[in-house]
Amino acid sequence: MKTGLKLIAAAVGLVLVAATLMPGSLRAGDVRSLRGELAIEENNAAPEVHAVREGKPLDRAYRQQPPLIPHKVDRYEIDLKVNQCLRCHDWPNNTRENAPKVSETHYQDRQGNRLDQIAGTRWFCTQCHVPQTDALPLVENRFTPANAAR
Repeated sequence: MKTGLKLIAAAVGLVLVAATLMPGSLRAGDVRSLRGELAIEENNAAPEVHAVREGKPLDRAYRQQPPLIPHKVDRYEIDLKVNQCLRCHDWPNNTRENAPKVSETHYQDRQGNRLDQIAGTRWFCTQCHVPQTDALPLVENRFTPANAAR
């Protein structure tokens, strides 16, 4: 079974490579960097810093989207020993702080075993959860939230 999947993946890869090498398939203007026309040695101007939209959490765009953070976290310490997010969001502090509790999925290891503390794979909250803001998309997209696509 694994050998068959590897062969299919290799065939798909070859088709993609062949398609990009065909004359006329990719023109110089087709691919643009977010950096614009800057040479590799040059630096872009610093991007605009958008204010965190505090208060009511924004709705999720799809079912499994990690919730956005409705407050500033720029001064929170999250390292191998300390995670300040858990001060409010871990059980039982969440009820005292009136904060959403960390999802039960965060208390499971990779094999699905239940843990009494946050799994190491879920320790760095800001890998998935980001502060909400009103920033515009970096590139044009036609994304439609799941509930609007029905």
